[in-house]
Amino acid sequence: MPDPYVKERDRSRIPERFQWDLSPVYAGDDTWEAAKRKMRAELPSIASWAGKLAESPEQLLGCLEHHSLLHKELTRLACYAGMKSDLDTRESRYTAMDQEMSRLASDFSTLASFIEPEILRMDPARIEEFLAREPRLGAYRHVLDDIVRNRPHTLGESEEKILATAGLMADAPATINSIFTNADFPYPEITLEEGTVRLDPAAFNLHRRSRDRESRKKVFAAYLGKMHEFRRTFGAQLAAEVRKNMFFSRTRSFGSCLERALNRHNIPVAVYRNLIAGVRAHHRTFYRYLDLRRRLLGLDTLHYYDLYAPIVADLDLDYTYDEAAALVLESLAPLGPEYAQVARRALSERWIDVYPNDGKRSGAYSNGSVYDVHPYILLNFNGKHDDVSTLAHELGHTMHSYLANQSQPYALSHYSIFVAEVASTFNEALLLNSMLERETRDEVRLSLLGNYLDNARATVFRQTQFAEFELRIHELAEGGEALTGDTLGELYAAIVREYYGQEVGACVVDDDVKAEWAYVPHFYYNFYVYQYATSFIASTALSERVLAGEAGAVESYLELLSAGGSDYPIPLMARAGVDMTSSEPLKAMMARLGRVMDEIEEIALRLGKLK
Repeated sequence: MPDPYVKERDRSRIPERFQWDLSPVYAGDDTWEAAKRKMRAELPSIASWAGKLAESPEQLLGCLEHHSLLHKELTRLACYAGMKSDLDTRESRYTAMDQEMSRLASDFSTLASFIEPEILRMDPARIEEFLAREPRLGAYRHVLDDIVRNRPHTLGESEEKILATAGLMADAPATINSIFTNADFPYPEITLEEGTVRLDPAAFNLHRRSRDRESRKKVFAAYLGKMHEFRRTFGAQLAAEVRKNMFFSRTRSFGSCLERALNRHNIPVAVYRNLIAGVRAHHRTFYRYLDLRRRLLGLDTLHYYDLYAPIVADLDLDYTYDEAAALVLESLAPLGPEYAQVARRALSERWIDVYPNDGKRSGAYSNGSVYDVHPYILLNFNGKHDDVSTLAHELGHTMHSYLANQSQPYALSHYSIFVAEVASTFNEALLLNSMLERETRDEVRLSLLGNYLDNARATVFRQTQFAEFELRIHELAEGGEALTGDTLGELYAAIVREYYGQEVGACVVDDDVKAEWAYVPHFYYNFYVYQYATSFIASTALSERVLAGEAGAVESYLELLSAGGSDYPIPLMARAGVDMTSSEPLKAMMARLGRVMDEIEEIALRLGKLK
């Protein structure tokens, strides 16, 4: 049955149990304000260790522990401000609070900027001596090793202070884009079968799935057309983001923005470039998917606006949020009762803000950075299968954060994004398996398998396409070329047409797509999107081991989640059983897609849905 709150845009009419309870973070805005004032007064205390780190292991330990404590509390303040702002991006008070935290974080970075240069001036043998003399420093070994690894990209104390102060400006492009897109953008209104619809991001996401082809075409044209009207503004925002990345890349002596972005977690540049090359090499698998979608929709020609339509025209699965939560919880059984118990708490104790409302940030995320509390999930639940899958996805992030925070000290609790998306897509795989196990109706199985294929398209092929676009715009800027809304649109359309095989007739990519880049907030996340694809590939391998009942598979997977940031992601993944420097995981995932398409064709032929 349809969820009664999906179309309710007035937050005050949504029951409290579907809204965040942020009181465990701070009792209210006044409490947050008092904690912020206290933090501002305490931040200068970190400077008392300046010039003393090499004196003794006790001094080094004291500084690292105090820095960790201040960072933890500063992050707590920032999370509260950010989450309050996300609930209503129109509310200037919370926007101001969010901005205050950016300034405070920059101040802290400036005050603490002496730490890495001082450690780098120490002889590595002396650091080892300190580690041997003070066992409690062992919790910071990975932190110290990472500082030493970054010696070529760390500047002197004065220069580090300048770069830390530059952090005041660093989030400006993303902040401006978020506020403009979510609060000030004049979303178009169009008339569909159900009446007049205001196409905000949540409504666009919902109505582009319409069964009616003319409605889909109209939705794409209206939404992306309006974005195209503002391409100069969007172009200036994204160009500013790229220039910011170039500034930090060059001042830290990296060869490129990509190298700097991947260096943070010690990811080889080859992993990024090999992903793009590997996905492009498997274009025949993607074209097979596109042709299968065309045939299932009964179309002579597939257009880009047909990619989100349900492939089973006479079946549309609707879920209430409670039904979705029950399905997700059931699917997590292979990971054991302790995992399921925490997941149940997340679903029932207001860790999740469920429904879209006016002014609320679009999309979905999990915030697990409040170390001493629990993670929070933001959703914009529309009651479709994709929304059930999104819940499973974000709950994977939440469980990852919860286990890492429980198992690691704060300094090692922050896992890399590269590993983060493994936990989320792993849960999606468990959800699909669970639903297929309980479902015998051909029509529903066809829909579920089709949704899996659509998710693979969006997560592997589409995100790799995004990754290539992001790489290309940085390379253009690094080569001295200007980035404008028009040049970004032309480049984006060209890449999309290559991926979707327009020249060979796999899919017609209409001119509307020129503005789609402006719809993607992830381009402000500094080479984030490729990790969706690598993680989907890795989680396919890991989940198949667990579902096959392989000895030790559950334990090694939970160890990966509990490891947090205690090591670099490539070795962490290798210990869990996946070598991401090899092409084998991608080949195996493509083979799985082939098997899924085989089953879809068998069912569809049996049902008479394919010619």
